Amino acid sequence: MRLISTRSIKQGMVLGSTVYNSKGRILIKEDIVLTNKMAQRLEEMGIRYIYIKDELSQGIEIQEPIPSELRISSIRTIEESFLQLDANSLSSNSLIFENNSKLYKNLVQSILGEIKDNHDIQTVLSDVVTYDTYIFQHSFNVTLYSLAIGMELGLSTKQLESLGIGAILHDVGKMLIPEAVLFKPGRLTEDEFQIIKKHSEDGYNILRKLHTIDLAVAHCAFQHHERIDGSGYPRGIREEEIHPFAKIIAVADVFDAVTSNRVYRNAMLPHEALEILYSGAGTLFDTRAVEAFRKSVAIYPTGVTVQLNDNRRGIVSGQNKGLNDRPIIRIISEDNHPVEPYEINLCNQLDLVITDCLATISE
Repeated sequence: MRLISTRSIKQGMVLGSTVYNSKGRILIKEDIVLTNKMAQRLEEMGIRYIYIKDELSQGIEIQEPIPSELRISSIRTIEESFLQLDANSLSSNSLIFENNSKLYKNLVQSILGEIKDNHDIQTVLSDVVTYDTYIFQHSFNVTLYSLAIGMELGLSTKQLESLGIGAILHDVGKMLIPEAVLFKPGRLTEDEFQIIKKHSEDGYNILRKLHTIDLAVAHCAFQHHERIDGSGYPRGIREEEIHPFAKIIAVADVFDAVTSNRVYRNAMLPHEALEILYSGAGTLFDTRAVEAFRKSVAIYPTGVTVQLNDNRRGIVSGQNKGLNDRPIIRIISEDNHPVEPYEINLCNQLDLVITDCLATISE
């Protein structure tokens, strides 16, 4: 199985993995033979990538970070609780989360159960994200990445539970923002950005009143936009004042935000997003959290096509634990000429580096 851009779909290709819409309903089932009409529809829906099955990628298996059923049910749980919020009653909002606290704990435990032995969390490149579902999918993805970082850092089970719930609820304050601003299909004005920035404090004011959830959860909402050098918001606090969980969520939040397709900009690929985190490590982002992220998330996900510095091209066929920027690659061409496929491990060939990825390599 390999990942291709929807623009590269050719009539007769076989779908490798079921495609779902933003509500978790099946759009096209695995093993369906694709048509030009299907390809056009996928593009119209904003789906940039799909998995296909072909001879080149035979035997390459994609390990989903979370089973589709759990992912869909988790996002639905987040959506249902968030949509209960009342912008005019902070006290009733706190009660909503008090009542849902057990659901969040169960959700976090389910995710931990799936990823505890998975050291190469695959980034989600085939999501359908619409303006009205982005917050819920984003909250789930940030939770997944945050827990992966937390596990790499050796957090206890209790700490991971609080971190996970904090990640689920980190953006809950956005539900109190007027829809015209929150779902604006374009760049925000300065005044609109100031309104958006209030979500950190609004989320904190809802969550700090809860009795069944750790106060650290409220600080995750309050501080996930703070930065190590004091350039963040809402208070502009520095490294030593930022809660450790908020530092972790900041990394996960930025990574998922820039790898998600939005109306006003295309998504970055994972390796491009990692460069943003690296460039800000120690100034904007906690260095340990960035390094833990690199070790636990597959920067070149299994199934993507990559170009090497010696002009060989191949499909990522596997990962190396803790060295997810040095994957195993199935070589399919040399100097733009097809070859009999064979595999190399970048951990064993340190003179080789990946120079390009799917988005700019013609299929």
